[in-house]
Amino acid sequence: MKIPIFQVDAFTSKLFRGNPAAVCPLEEWLPEETMQEIGAENNLSETAFFVRKGKTFGIRWFTPTMEVDLCGHATLASAHVIFNHLKYPRRQITFQSKSGELRVQRREDILHMDFPAFDPVPVVAPAALIKGLRRKPLEVFKGRDILSVFETEAEIVALNPNFAELNKLDCLGVIATARGKRSDFVSRFFAPRAGINEDPVTGSAHSLLIPFWSKRLNKNKLHAYQVSKRSGELFCEYLGDRVLIAGRAVTFFVGTIKI
Repeated sequence: MKIPIFQVDAFTSKLFRGNPAAVCPLEEWLPEETMQEIGAENNLSETAFFVRKGKTFGIRWFTPTMEVDLCGHATLASAHVIFNHLKYPRRQITFQSKSGELRVQRREDILHMDFPAFDPVPVVAPAALIKGLRRKPLEVFKGRDILSVFETEAEIVALNPNFAELNKLDCLGVIATARGKRSDFVSRFFAPRAGINEDPVTGSAHSLLIPFWSKRLNKNKLHAYQVSKRSGELFCEYLGDRVLIAGRAVTFFVGTIKI
């Protein structure tokens, strides 16, 4: 069996920046075990698989160790493939996922993703979080992920986590965030439980970050950077029960998997 594969750098317009995702268009779903093995073999933070279903596309995402219910950068990468390589003629793509309907609209060279919004609730900082980040946050919130708030961008950049400690936490990932110098806010994302010590640019984390910073800064349109080594830029908007997460993407390679 031959399966097309694309590798796309998401949330960037430059190769070797942003977050690389593998994208595999399918005629029909492969066995879950096979998709997980492909995700492990690719060894990227996410491999996305999609199947066209009439006017919509089913989409699933696999880390090297598990399937996840929501992924931003691999959705952006999938939309980039559908628009630019599969020559999809419409301006909007609708994905059906385990997190419901996700829409992606092309506006010139920027793709705008319509995602669910999550409001994190304040919690006491777990000991493993403080040990794992090697620094105590000013505030801690919990949603799907743990949101750790710091005072400065410099603190976020300087974080050098103990991933064994973070792996003890009952969450998919840990978001560290602060107000930005050249943007409204910055962040980093750590997910050792998902086989990803640090994810370079995490679209799904912004389902929490956008509502949090929109209320904190009293503005609905926000500009964000994820300040990982590769770095990435996101254009955000808070819509109440939904968020818009927008960015660019660029193709690194096109190939074929043989299984």
